[in-house]
Amino acid sequence: MNSSSDANQSGSPPFCLLGAVGYSHSLDTCVLEVVVILFLTVLIIAGNLVVIFVFHCAPLLHHHTTSHFIQTMAYADLLVGVSCLVPSLSLLHYLRGLNEEFTCKAFGYMVSVLKSVSMASLACISVDRYIAITRPLSYATLVTPCRLKVCIVLVWVYSALIFLPSFFGWGKPGYHGDIFQWCADSWKTNPGFSTFIVALLYAPAALTVCFTYGSIFRICRQHTREITQRHARFSSQTEGDKGERGERCEGCPDKRYAMVLFRITSVFYVLWMPYILYFLLESARLYQHKVASFLTTWLAISNSFCNCLIYSLSNSVFRKGLGRLFSPLFPSCLSCTDAKKAPVPVSPRSDPRCQV
Repeated sequence: MNSSSDANQSGSPPFCLLGAVGYSHSLDTCVLEVVVILFLTVLIIAGNLVVIFVFHCAPLLHHHTTSHFIQTMAYADLLVGVSCLVPSLSLLHYLRGLNEEFTCKAFGYMVSVLKSVSMASLACISVDRYIAITRPLSYATLVTPCRLKVCIVLVWVYSALIFLPSFFGWGKPGYHGDIFQWCADSWKTNPGFSTFIVALLYAPAALTVCFTYGSIFRICRQHTREITQRHARFSSQTEGDKGERGERCEGCPDKRYAMVLFRITSVFYVLWMPYILYFLLESARLYQHKVASFLTTWLAISNSFCNCLIYSLSNSVFRKGLGRLFSPLFPSCLSCTDAKKAPVPVSPRSDPRCQV
């Protein structure tokens, strides 16, 4: 349990997942690992604080019920960033007095639960958009604020319970704690527990997202085809009306918002897929490598920063809220932007059928 601390006291180099490549004898620390983890920690904390503050400063973002799940993900990702301070401080030798076994278990469990919350929230978002598009008339009665709060509580409880068996010796929830030597050498994955996690978390969430977004885009294509056929059939009577409806559908808030959410979900699974594949291969004892473990794990954790980036690039309402948040710091830029937008004519009123 105390092998790493004994090694440090005897003068040998500390345990580094990246081996001698990232070790500095002058600083007596794993420099490469410290740089990667601290860099991601700063990005994750800063990015998710921005998301949280913008949601509080931009009331228009609360128009969609999915904003509750987006904020849940932001708080979970913020806690991921805060918890990443633990391995950073450990690599810098500030946590020598703590029990290494308990520290690495607690850190691994906490990050696994928080990322499970993000994954389950993405699945809930896809279900919410599916209901909004397939049952728009009964959406308000099906998705109520009370049910949303209950769903968010269940997501947290389920995520906390599903990884709890790892504390009682049944498997390993992930490789987040492998910065600690006890986790890397003594805490082994279990094929049964890995299958349990995949069957009850990874697979259901991925299948739900694929089914709901696949259905959403199929419905959108079908509606577009029907409008095109109707226009071709009644072009002489509906030429002007079709142009107006085409503009409305192009500016439909639900369609644009669904695309933003789809981008977030796609990036999440792209960054997490190498980790999930390595988790399955290592659990089956088919492939094991400490560098691959480190890279796939922190690539997956880097997703905690991506939501802020995607929002800022894809959502105009979020960009406006971001501008309001930073307007006290850059008042001249804000006034310049307002002056450019002043002569723009008022856009046509939005179609109420496009709103949830």
